[in-house]
Amino acid sequence: MGEMIVSLDDDIPLDSTRARFTNLLKRHQQLTDRLTRDSDKMIFDRLSKEFEAARASQSQEVCLDGEEWNDGLLATLRERVHMEADKKDSGSSGFAPVSHLEERIAYRVGNKVIYCLEGARIGIQYETSFAGETYEIYHCVLESKSFLEKMNVLEHTIPFFLPLRDLENDLLSSNAKKFIDNVGDLLHAYVERREQVRLIKELYGNQIRELYHSLPYHMIEFAIDDCDCKVVVSLRYGNLMCELPTKVRVLAWPMHQLKRQCTSPRLSKLASQAIPVRLSFAEDALRIQSLPEAYAEIVVNMPQEIEQIFL
Repeated sequence: MGEMIVSLDDDIPLDSTRARFTNLLKRHQQLTDRLTRDSDKMIFDRLSKEFEAARASQSQEVCLDGEEWNDGLLATLRERVHMEADKKDSGSSGFAPVSHLEERIAYRVGNKVIYCLEGARIGIQYETSFAGETYEIYHCVLESKSFLEKMNVLEHTIPFFLPLRDLENDLLSSNAKKFIDNVGDLLHAYVERREQVRLIKELYGNQIRELYHSLPYHMIEFAIDDCDCKVVVSLRYGNLMCELPTKVRVLAWPMHQLKRQCTSPRLSKLASQAIPVRLSFAEDALRIQSLPEAYAEIVVNMPQEIEQIFL
């Protein structure tokens, strides 16, 4: 009990709470990794081999642009894979010889490559990138029992915390093209947000404190320790396809230490500011720029803006 008794002026309870919360986040991440690592890795390895075999067997890759990627093409692909599956089934039953498609064509649409897979399936490979560098590849396999029936997601390697099933329920049966496109946008935005956070940690890790984020990086919070103020940045993204935040709040108030000893008139006046102040210049920058770019601008302008606000 003696260890739990502290004075009101002591920072130990707050530091202890932060440490426990940080440890909880680490344990949550470890549990998430453990629950998904083995099964996801098996599916990823198997689908990677299957997609690689499909790529190797294709006769050509056609790049589609604009209106060339449409529902008609997708319907043609569906018909093609079902025709091939029917021919193979007939051949295995002895009614007709086994026949493969004369040519296998893969279609590239932006960051997506669409393959015709064995067993009346359509495979979509999503390639992600950030700042010109290639990152993860994700897979999604669609199937239907017949050409006339709706498609469904058979298996995939998309992170479990992204709303793939919601998109499937809302779009796949009515607008498969839009479903495929939206999944690509969802993955691109997720990697974009994640890498923006990774980059500011890499570039400005010595200035950033208490950085927290949700798994899909659609809620991000961190603190900046300025010489005079503590600045807390809170970012919210309206939906998981957003690359820039839709809700931004940046609050500044004196650091706790300044309340104890203020040796200059400027710091004394700053310490007397009881209510945190919103930094509109920082909020504006975060709304229109990527996180690393906005952060760099905020840090450069911070001293002058803080002086104007508090003095």
